[in-house]
Order: sequence, then C-alpha cells, then structure tokens
Amino acid sequence: QVQLVESGGGLVQAGGSLRLSCVASGRTSSMNAMGWFRQTPGTEREFVAGISWSGGGTYYGDSVKGRFTISRDNAKNTVYLQMNSLTPEDTAVYYCATGRVATIRVERYDYWGQGTQVTVSS
Repeated sequence: QVQLVESGGGLVQAGGSLRLSCVASGRTSSMNAMGWFRQTPGTEREFVAGISWSGGGTYYGDSVKGRFTISRDNAKNTVYLQMNSLTPEDTAVYYCATGRVATIRVERYDYWGQGTQVTVSS
C-alpha cells in the first residue's frame, strides 16, 4: 500500500553529519505522522524522532535531542533526518515509518522502510 525507501546512510567520522531521506510512494494520502527508528544487533528498535503530518509537531528520543532534526516535505512525500555531532553510539540501521500519530511505540506504525546503515567511526 505504502512503500518507504531510505537513503543517505554511510560511514562518517565522529563529529560529522549526515542527512537521511525517506521517500514514500503508493497510497500516500493515507499517511499521517512519520518517524525514524534505529536498531543495532541484539537490541530492540529505538525511537529516534517523530513528526506530525503538518510538520508542526516534532519529537525526539533523549539520546539524540539537540543533535538531530526531523523535517518533512509533503509535496515530495519525503521525510528527512538531519544528524549532527555524530558519535559511535549513533551507529545503527535507521528505519523510517509512517503511522496515524507520532509515537515512540513501534507497533503503532503501519509501514516501514528497509533501513539504511549509519556507521560512525572514532
């Protein structure tokens, strides 16, 4: 119904920046909030950031607050995650998702992208 494709991941040195993009296609008229999550081997998926449909409400996990910025361009069906001051602890596979509301709960999201790897070296 809705397909999400992330891009922008890669290898970056500590202190550097990356911008992730997630392009949605399909029945995007049913989309509401969007979010970013991340996951490392052996851990549960962690909430990173969320944004309302209008973009007026943004929310961040404690570990990234003040460093990451989520935004969206509905005309392009795209959500972004600007990541600054990266540390090795930010290394993970990053996933975008869409759901009815911006929430930290994984189960409340309806569609997920395939993920993009972010690796931060020291």
